Amino acid sequence: MEAYVITQYVHQLAVAATLALFVLRGGWMLAGSAMLSRKWVRITPHIVDTVLLVSALYLAIVGWGWPLTPHWITAKLIALVAYIALGVIALKRGPTKAIRAVAFVGALVVFAYIFQTALTKTVMPW
Repeated sequence: MEAYVITQYVHQLAVAATLALFVLRGGWMLAGSAMLSRKWVRITPHIVDTVLLVSALYLAIVGWGWPLTPHWITAKLIALVAYIALGVIALKRGPTKAIRAVAFVGALVVFAYIFQTALTKTVMPW
């Protein structure tokens, strides 16, 4: 059980770090900052997101028996795919700054859904 609790803390720290990095990078994107091209800015989010995903899978499988149950974990996984797609549009692939800004806000809304789903452990947290 100790490994589960430690992994839970690592996961929560990774959630906070990934959100902070995404907001920071989104702000730089909106400001047109050259910071986005820095090496650490391009590499660090991938490391944090890998820790986040690996810890999430461990918690889901060991703690909840996923993929068999429960449905809220599956909903989070589907929402994660949407968050990643919107994040890619916001930070890299959006053809205009307006489209990038809308995708950025959309990604934050999906992130909020994922967070609320984790807290309430229900598919429809609102």
